[in-house]
Amino acid sequence: MVEHSLFESQPPKKSRTFLPKNTLNSVKVSLYRCLSLSVILLFQILVLNFFLGATSNSVSIHTRIVQEKPKILPLPSLQNEECQSGKVYVYDLPVMFNKELIDNCQDLDPWHSRCNAVSNYGFGPITAGLSAGMPENLAPAWYWTDMFAGEIIYHSRMMKHKCRTTEPELATAFYIPFYAGLAVAKYLFTNYTVKERDWHSVMLLKWLQDQPYWQISNGSDHFIMLGRMTWDFRRSKNQDWGSSFIYMPLMKQILRLCVERNPWDHLEISVPYPTGFHPKSKSDLDQWLNFVQTRNRTNLFTFVGGKRKVKSDFRSLLSTHCYNESDSCHIVDCSGTRCYDGTWEILEAFLDSDFCLQPRGDSHTRKSTFDCMLAGSIPVFFWKRSIYNQYQWFLTDEPENFSVFIDRRDVRSGVSIKKVLQGYDRERIRRMRQKVVEFIPRFVYNYIGSDEMGNTEDAFDLAIDGVLKRFKEEKRYKNAEFQEE
Repeated sequence: MVEHSLFESQPPKKSRTFLPKNTLNSVKVSLYRCLSLSVILLFQILVLNFFLGATSNSVSIHTRIVQEKPKILPLPSLQNEECQSGKVYVYDLPVMFNKELIDNCQDLDPWHSRCNAVSNYGFGPITAGLSAGMPENLAPAWYWTDMFAGEIIYHSRMMKHKCRTTEPELATAFYIPFYAGLAVAKYLFTNYTVKERDWHSVMLLKWLQDQPYWQISNGSDHFIMLGRMTWDFRRSKNQDWGSSFIYMPLMKQILRLCVERNPWDHLEISVPYPTGFHPKSKSDLDQWLNFVQTRNRTNLFTFVGGKRKVKSDFRSLLSTHCYNESDSCHIVDCSGTRCYDGTWEILEAFLDSDFCLQPRGDSHTRKSTFDCMLAGSIPVFFWKRSIYNQYQWFLTDEPENFSVFIDRRDVRSGVSIKKVLQGYDRERIRRMRQKVVEFIPRFVYNYIGSDEMGNTEDAFDLAIDGVLKRFKEEKRYKNAEFQEE
C-alpha cells in the first residue's frame, strides 16, 4: 500500500520555470536517484519492522504459555499441591433450576412450607439449644437440617471449593447445580401429570445440550447431586412413581451423587444423608468425637421409628419387640409427624445405647443410620441393601466391622434381637464403636466457610475428590486406548 501510494500519488502543482536542457536532464537524473533511494529505504524499514514485530509477538506468546502452563498441567511431582486430580467448573444455570425454587419455597410441598428446610445454604435453622449433658459450646454447630437438603448444601460448598475454576477450559469436571429433588418433590404425592413431574428436567437438559463443553464430551465429564433417593427419578411407565429424569437420553453419561444409589448403576455414587451436626472447626469435631467415645450408655439397643398401617409392617414388629424388652431397649415412637423436624429425644436415645435398630425406610436406606452413628451407636441392619454397596467412599465396603446384620426373616420367625446383641462382648462392642467414631468426620458435612478444619476432609470433600479422581482415571484410560490404536 505504501509503495503504491508513492507511485500513484500526484505531486502538488508548481509554477513553471524554464531551465536549460542539460540542466533539466541533470535535475531529472537527481530526482530519479532520490526517488529510487527513498523506495529502497522504505522497503528496508518495512522488512525490519516485520521481523521485529514477529520476534516480539513470539516472545510475548512464549511468555504467556510459560505463565499459564502450571495452571493447565500441574506438575505431578509436587505432592503437596492442591487439586492434583483437576478442577471443577460450576455451570451458572438459569435461576429457574435452583435459586427460583428456593425463592418459592412455600410451593415446594403440597401440605406445608419448606422454607426452613432450604434456608441457610441448606443447613436449615440453628437449634435453640442442646440436650442436657451435651457440650454447651457446641450449640453453634447444630442445625435442624432436612434429610433432602443435599442439593443446596453441595451447591453452596462447591461455590467456595478450593478446586473450583471459573475457566471451563481448565476443568476436569463440570458440576450441574440443578435442584432436581426440590423440583419434583411437590409432584410426587398428588395427582400431577407426568409432563409436570418431568418439566424442570426436560428444560434443564435442553439448556445443557447447547453448552459448548457439553457438546465436546456428551456429558461424560459432567456430574450432578440428587438430594433424594435414585428411585424418585426412575419412572419407567407413566403410572409409576417419580420423574423419568435418569432415563432421559442425555443422562446416559452423567455421573450422579445421590443419598441412595442403585447398586447396579455404575454411574451412581451414594453420599451420606445430611445430619444436624455441622462443625465449624477442628476443635468442634474433636470435642464431639471425644464426647461420644466416652459416653456412658445404659441401654443395649434402641429403636426410633413409627408404626405404619401396612400389612406385615416390620417397623411395627420391631416396636413390639422393643416394648417387650423394655429393660434393654429404649424406644422413641415417631408415629405421625412427631419426629418430622427432629427432636433431641432421638439423639439422646442413640447416645444412651450400644446398638440402634435400622429397618428400611421409604427405601432401603435411612437418614437415621447416620444420626445413630453420629451418636457413636452401632447400627443393626435387617436388609443387606441398607448398607452393602452403599457409601463405600465414606464407610468402606466392610460393614461387618462397624455394624450388625440380622436377617428380617429370622426376626419374623422369632429370633430374639436382644439375645443376638448380647452375644457381642464388651471388647467387640468397643472395637465396633471405635470404627463408627472414626467414620464420623467422613460422613458429616462441615458448615460452609469452615476454615478452621485443618486437613480434615468431610463427606463433601470426599465426594468431590472421588469424582475428580474418577474422571481423571477415565480420561487417562481413554488416552491410553487412543494411543494404542
